Amino acid sequence: MSMDSKNLSVLAYSNGFTLWHYKTDDAKTVVGASGYFNKVSNIFNVGDVIFASLGNTSKEMVMYTVSSVESGVVSVSDVMPTSV
Repeated sequence: MSMDSKNLSVLAYSNGFTLWHYKTDDAKTVVGASGYFNKVSNIFNVGDVIFASLGNTSKEMVMYTVSSVESGVVSVSDVMPTSV
């Protein structure tokens, strides 16, 4: 699936930092991939935080930080990655 901007909302904003919430049925590996949020690259800043509610059955919550926004490409990092 692709990113759906209507499921992205601002929770808090201050001094150029934004805390976001995003809800999707997409898997963690899909949402965390570079470029997933490209559609809305113009609204993100490096350091922004995204709380993502993932999956339609597992209901996993993941916290990402925006690690780069360059030439319209958004990269995020899982703040608390799990080890395999």
